[in-house]
Amino acid sequence: MSEATRIEHDSMGGVEVPSGALWGAQTQRSLRNFDIADDLLPAELIHALARIKQAAASVNARLGVISESECAAISTAASAVAAGQHDDQFPLRVWQTGSGTQTNMNVNEVISNLAAQAAGEPLGSHRPVHPNDHVNCSQSTNDAFPAAIHVAVVEAVERRLLPELDRLIAVFAAKAELWKDLVKIGRTHLQDAVPLTLGQEASAWRDQIAAARTRIESSLSEIYPLPLGGTAVGTGLNAPAGFAVQAAQELSQLTGLAFSSAANKFAVMASHDGLVHAMAQLRMLAGSLLKITNDIRLLACGPRAGLAELHLPENEPGSSIMPGKVNPTQCEAMAMVCTQVIGLDTAVAMAGAGGHLQMNVYKPLIGFNLLRSITLLTDACRCFRVAMVEGIEPNRARIQRDVEQSLMLVTPLTPIIGYDKASAIAKYAHEQGLSLRDAALDLGYVSAEDFDRIVDPADMARQQG
Repeated sequence: MSEATRIEHDSMGGVEVPSGALWGAQTQRSLRNFDIADDLLPAELIHALARIKQAAASVNARLGVISESECAAISTAASAVAAGQHDDQFPLRVWQTGSGTQTNMNVNEVISNLAAQAAGEPLGSHRPVHPNDHVNCSQSTNDAFPAAIHVAVVEAVERRLLPELDRLIAVFAAKAELWKDLVKIGRTHLQDAVPLTLGQEASAWRDQIAAARTRIESSLSEIYPLPLGGTAVGTGLNAPAGFAVQAAQELSQLTGLAFSSAANKFAVMASHDGLVHAMAQLRMLAGSLLKITNDIRLLACGPRAGLAELHLPENEPGSSIMPGKVNPTQCEAMAMVCTQVIGLDTAVAMAGAGGHLQMNVYKPLIGFNLLRSITLLTDACRCFRVAMVEGIEPNRARIQRDVEQSLMLVTPLTPIIGYDKASAIAKYAHEQGLSLRDAALDLGYVSAEDFDRIVDPADMARQQG
């Protein structure tokens, strides 16, 4: 049996819509015309768009553009959508019109039909509120959809990503303090170098993430200003005077975030450079995390034939054929996430450059990739922290052995005996299988007392100047 349908109408005529669906004709047309993959617009974007409808209704009523009863109907329905109560009513793909018009109308239609249900009117009646005339009043997709991306990105960064980065930074800070006196061998070019402490190494990871966090937070300054009120091309045609500023203020009250009205709507509607910049900062975070991840899995490689300086938590078997094997799986998951985010950034950069005149037609892609990246990084940082970083332990015996065997401990002798003699000691020790001390004494370049006084790994690791 075929599914029961009803007829919904838009400006192009009637369309059959599933009888139980809250969406209308334009949503149904999009489902038919853009059946491309299964990437749906993120729920956060839908919720932000619903908040915009709620804010717009309040301002429109205050400015006398719609009635108080129409405002109440829109506000009640939009609040329910923003709270995630009707997420199954938003089935449209990312790969649709580049303005996001069909998703904007999907939200408008659902709000209209929720208001109809509440008023006892038939679905599709457009009573008591019309999806265009009332729900979309004083707006265009061209300003409402990018404003929704702004709102969703700020909320996701402020309330999910930054707090998770703070927790990861705190764990690395604790490790840096715990390991501040544990002297180990540094490595440059993947070759032995002079000593540092494991705490100093961990402090670099801590501060890399902290710097990335600062860059991400700073990038939001370009996203708080909203294009809402610019309507079709930035002029604000069909929006009442004062709508733009009041709509931003209303959204700030609804979300608790400091949104403002963009000074130049033409700039933030014709291009989305602020969003591209924010995505670039996510990519830089991904680059930092990828470097840290590679450091940790390199230091943990082994357990017997590698560096084996770190013990990582053993969370699951690592091999289906090699018994007892355990792999650095959190590092691998993080590396894949970082690589994916770097790729998504490339797409956003190209999309940001792809606008023409007064319209960028890559809006759904930009919003999707930004929100996807924030979710990937947030979740990956949480798993990385909880399932691995918190449980990392140093292999103190291995670290001490490597310090004792290092040839680069000869470095502080250089100011005393010169580079050439110090180099000869290192080479002689390596060729003869001797300790540096024995080699230095054999060659007669330094006394035992001077060697013991000068070649002190802990002193070498002490931060100079």
